[in-house]
Amino acid sequence: MTQSPEPPEQRAGVFDRMRAGEPYRAEDPEIERRQRAARRLAARWVTACAEDPDTARSLLAELLGSLGEGTELRPPLFVDYGTHLHIGPRTFVNYGLTALDVADITIGADCQLGPHVQLLTPTHPLEPEPRREKWESASPITIGDNVWLGGGALVLAGVTIGDNSVVGAGSVVTKNIPPNVVAVGNPARVTRPL
Repeated sequence: MTQSPEPPEQRAGVFDRMRAGEPYRAEDPEIERRQRAARRLAARWVTACAEDPDTARSLLAELLGSLGEGTELRPPLFVDYGTHLHIGPRTFVNYGLTALDVADITIGADCQLGPHVQLLTPTHPLEPEPRREKWESASPITIGDNVWLGGGALVLAGVTIGDNSVVGAGSVVTKNIPPNVVAVGNPARVTRPL
């Protein structure tokens, strides 16, 4: 996985390659610029949440890739870019969501996310040298419709959680969860059907 730095003319497609799961370096100037812009917009959204709900909704819609009708998020929200985060209609997201959206994160309709849920699409190489050279990659996360993620649940890169499933508080989801089940633990394991 060791690679040499990209020439500037090849950086134009860095976001497409990142979202496709190809290696990238997080210290790329364009990546840093977009992350700063997302943090500024997220900070404006947090301020607006306390003062003007209409402005807050507009800022959130600008920050995210898509935002469904009737969806509610409670601040704060931590994202890498925001534009790769898609949240379906009527979903409720409690305080402190961390959504590292290097690759796409898709949250379905009618979901409930407890406080301090983490959705982490980036991964790092196991080999020491590429890690030292700051190489990363990412895989998308997909959360189906009517999913409940308990407080503090952690969902890792490449995971899909099926419709109607429940993930217990504090669980670490390292592998796909099928539809219509309860999964708990570290690593999360299916404990029963619904």
